[in-house]
Amino acid sequence: MIPPDEVVELLVELIRNECVNDGTPDSGHEHRSVTTLAAYLGRDGTIVEPHPGRQSVVYRVAGTVPGAPSLILLPHLDVVPAKPDGWTHPPFDGIREAGYVWGRGAVDMLNVTSAMAAVFKRHLNGDVAPLPGDLVFGATADEEAGGRLGAETLVSDHWDLVAGEYLLTEVAGPSFRAGGEHVLPVTVAEKGPSWRRLTSRGLPGHGSQPYGRKNALVPMATAMARLGTTPTPVEITEEWSAFVTGLALERDLEERLLDPDRIDDAIDELAGDDMAFARWVHACTHLTVTPTVLHSGIKSNVVPDLAAADVDVRKLPGQDEEDVDDHFRKVMGPGLSDEIEIERIQTFPANGSPTGGPLWEAIVDSADALTGSPALVPAITPVATDARFFRARGVVAYGVGLFDDDVTFGDMLSMFHGDDERVSERSVDLTTQMLERVVARFGELTG
Repeated sequence: MIPPDEVVELLVELIRNECVNDGTPDSGHEHRSVTTLAAYLGRDGTIVEPHPGRQSVVYRVAGTVPGAPSLILLPHLDVVPAKPDGWTHPPFDGIREAGYVWGRGAVDMLNVTSAMAAVFKRHLNGDVAPLPGDLVFGATADEEAGGRLGAETLVSDHWDLVAGEYLLTEVAGPSFRAGGEHVLPVTVAEKGPSWRRLTSRGLPGHGSQPYGRKNALVPMATAMARLGTTPTPVEITEEWSAFVTGLALERDLEERLLDPDRIDDAIDELAGDDMAFARWVHACTHLTVTPTVLHSGIKSNVVPDLAAADVDVRKLPGQDEEDVDDHFRKVMGPGLSDEIEIERIQTFPANGSPTGGPLWEAIVDSADALTGSPALVPAITPVATDARFFRARGVVAYGVGLFDDDVTFGDMLSMFHGDDERVSERSVDLTTQMLERVVARFGELTG
């Protein structure tokens, strides 16, 4: 058994490394955690560094059976920014208190990163016999800003380093209680990013004399207000249907959550008890359109001749870029659509993996051993993860972990990119045990 304190101390050190990715190439500083991992694992891995400091590191333990499928453990090292205001403890101090580890990255996803490193270390050092196929550990940079300097580079330029048939990564979520037993969500699919940048142009002049000028900010502000408040299309996917039916909900609620015409009422009802969960349900069933950045003007007394805005758009399986463009045209109307330029700045299809096969069965058996229940429910996540680059290569990818009973699904969701992010030390230990069993059972099933 892997000592729980060993994994927790690694988590604390990774939090304190403060690998903050603000979206700019010079942020991230993942080299700090690559150095930490090398010290922890006792040897250097293969480093890929497409930009100074933006390091991903890959290790591989060769299998014993030619042609046996490989398993990839793929955590990321970077975290999103955090402002200390609103935090009980400073976000990068990695405080251990009352059985919890507090800090940015505690649940997204340095808890899983630490658990994966601890499990892999036993294989790397020979404490555990090799699997039939290769076991790969790849800790990536830049996941929090799209993965261009991390997983995308590994897959497109260094496939030989990370190649495999099966993969474990995020998102790990707490169990539900359904029919008196644990039901463990396993992330099998994710929405696809379809970010847009909008630009409007005007005629500058003195702010005291606006008559006859063309203010670039006005049409952009109108467009942002419409895009941010207009209801978006609903899509009830196979993944969502499987998730809902697996929870053994009260019949009327289940029916409404699967009905495109009634799901919004069900979400409003859920919001009364658990806003974080209701927000997640909405995101998993709707095209989401969120204005996030607006720039305009150079001075308060100058009519702006340029306005630019970024919009975070996430599409579901079954939705494509034309669906997004069509929604924008309908919401903005012919006047604004003609006046504002729209550019696609990051697009990737929604993607998923089938359930079943040796990795799925390994998760079933491991959940049964640790919780007394083999029940899994496939889940879709509204966020983009590094798994999408590997799924595009045909890799079967899942996200899974195990939390203690004190944290709810809504609790976990509220801490993703939020204040007071924290994870219980018991949950870190359970996730480590879960991944240790999954890797071992995968080896048994593929030998």
